Amino acid sequence: MDTRPIGVFDSGLGGLTAVRQLRRLLPGEDIVYFGDTGRVPYGSRGHDVIVRYAQQDIRFLLSQNVKFIMAACGTVSSTYPSAEAAQLPVPYTGVIGAAARAAATATKNKRIGVIGTAATIRSDSYATQLKDLVPGVQIFARACPLFVPLVENGYVNGDKVTQLMIEEYLTPVRDSGIDTLILGCTHYPLLKKMIGDFVGDSVTLIDPGKLTAIATATALDDLGISSGRSTGGTTRFFVSDTPDGFAKQERLFMGSEAGGPVEQIAIETY
Repeated sequence: MDTRPIGVFDSGLGGLTAVRQLRRLLPGEDIVYFGDTGRVPYGSRGHDVIVRYAQQDIRFLLSQNVKFIMAACGTVSSTYPSAEAAQLPVPYTGVIGAAARAAATATKNKRIGVIGTAATIRSDSYATQLKDLVPGVQIFARACPLFVPLVENGYVNGDKVTQLMIEEYLTPVRDSGIDTLILGCTHYPLLKKMIGDFVGDSVTLIDPGKLTAIATATALDDLGISSGRSTGGTTRFFVSDTPDGFAKQERLFMGSEAGGPVEQIAIETY
């Protein structure tokens, strides 16, 4: 039994979609979440900058005595070196592996779409794993750089500007004949209904944050580090920009699972 918290981080607030799933799956676990709201988005940054930001985010979570770290960020998951992750003092997971495995299981015609930040698409991380999992797979990838700022600013639920960007980004992906689409950023589940309506019911949408939360719950049991509690888990939130308006955004991302103190930190000092 290990009552230390689970650490989760993202470039902004998109990772709260993963925290929402963790709260549902693991109501007895404590969670510490860091959203780098002062430097969002990561997806337009260069490789070395993304790695440096990830290192700072991880050092902060380690300072909170976490027992497990989830990078609930597609950009970090596709960029942070696996060799460095393996040297961390606690288990670490990104969001790509679970999503790639789910997409490999879901596809019937071996035509898989991947959308994400520019850095995620540029890394070819999903393509690399999918080619190993699905021989002969065809991958149709598209960077969607405006989705993160649109979601961070609440432009969801049928917003006309967001609808236009979905049409701009996803028309060629949809028209390629995909039957599976990976939402390769944890912000994108907030656009799931709009994206689903656009691509149609024949396309299975893969939510990496949800799948990684499920994998994390399994990992805690397998590693023997679950809290052993079935209720009473708490969530603490930290951000790098002013927390003004956080409660409203938290409700957008987490729904009924929202709640918990929020504090601003100087992430550059870690």
